[in-house]
Amino acid sequence: MGTQITRLTRLAAAGLSAVLLFATTACAATSPAETEPDNKTSVPAPTGPINVVASLNQWGSLAAELGGDDVEVTSIVNSTNVDAHDFEPKTSDVAKLSKAQIIVANGAGYDSWATKSMTKTTNIVSAASVMGAVEGDNPHLWFSKDARSSMATAITDAYIKALPSKKKAFQKRLKAWQADEKSLETWASEFTKSHSNLTYAATEPVVYYLMADLGFKDQTPKGYTQSTASGGEPAPADLQSFQKLIEDKGVDVLVNNTQEASDATNMITGAAGRADVPVVDVSEQMPKDADTLNAWINQLINTIIDAVDPSYGCEDATDGDTADSNANSDDSSAEGSATDDANAQDSKASTGSSTDPKYIRQCKAAASSDSSQDSAKADAANGRSRRCLRQRPDRLRQIVRSKGHRHRIRANANRRLA
Repeated sequence: MGTQITRLTRLAAAGLSAVLLFATTACAATSPAETEPDNKTSVPAPTGPINVVASLNQWGSLAAELGGDDVEVTSIVNSTNVDAHDFEPKTSDVAKLSKAQIIVANGAGYDSWATKSMTKTTNIVSAASVMGAVEGDNPHLWFSKDARSSMATAITDAYIKALPSKKKAFQKRLKAWQADEKSLETWASEFTKSHSNLTYAATEPVVYYLMADLGFKDQTPKGYTQSTASGGEPAPADLQSFQKLIEDKGVDVLVNNTQEASDATNMITGAAGRADVPVVDVSEQMPKDADTLNAWINQLINTIIDAVDPSYGCEDATDGDTADSNANSDDSSAEGSATDDANAQDSKASTGSSTDPKYIRQCKAAASSDSSQDSAKADAANGRSRRCLRQRPDRLRQIVRSKGHRHRIRANANRRLA
């Protein structure tokens, strides 16, 4: 009897355990359905402005121009007094980079420090990656028209990804920038078409891409270029070859990097001064007086043209040799007004804007002081003033060039030898 009770007790306990197990399983099965709404909690849409940190001010300027009020851009290297090749970021710089949503860098070994502090959520836009450049290539990519255009698109894409709600605003800014870039490239290409076989030499291969875009051929001795590119000192033989090239006027212009001064560069610029070879000073970082990256490029192109052909794209309205200026002033005035209106309509149709091109040839007086005084007297008598005209593809005009005149941009006194 006791044995039967014990068995019944065990059976009852087993049955109760089975019931409890079934109930627990049923609760567990319904649990996900009950908690599912909590797992689908919506993530708030990102809001601006986007925190952008650029390694160099030239790329930072482009990033700011494309982002407008929807971004906050900080540039780490933002002075021409800083040698970017030897730059070491401060603790505060590293902190800024680590907090950035987007890092705009140059790459190609020029600013490798910029990407060392990035987090997993940081989006990096690199000019070298966009252009397929690697360490050992010429890293001064901002002077390349192709690199600037590709970076503008890549930066805009990064902005849209970080702040989708502002997609239309970002695309509108990109379109406006592309129109300005096109106007810059157009007038620069007009100069290239009318000037063949121009040559240059450089104390540093900083503006290699820009000079190539303008059609200049690099005549710098290869040994000298290789030494400076690797950060070494040029061999005496290479330095002598360079000096002889300048003394023999074997180039149309000498480009001098003001951020990399040395005894060697002083000797070369001194030789250029004695040989009356034009010297154009450039910097690697964008100077403070430049509003944007393309404004700086436009300024440099004008300076280079002033060095090799200062009369290009410029016309003196008082010049007696100009056929149209004196004979048909009234007709040309009316015709010019009509032409300007037509050109404005063409510009509006092609770029979507009624404003004049932002980047054009900016002329400077290329005459001597005596001829300048004569021009001033003629201006006062005739009520005319000197003006600068940009050549247009649809109506190229013959430019009266100074005979044998070479406008020379002098290097600083401390860069010349006695």
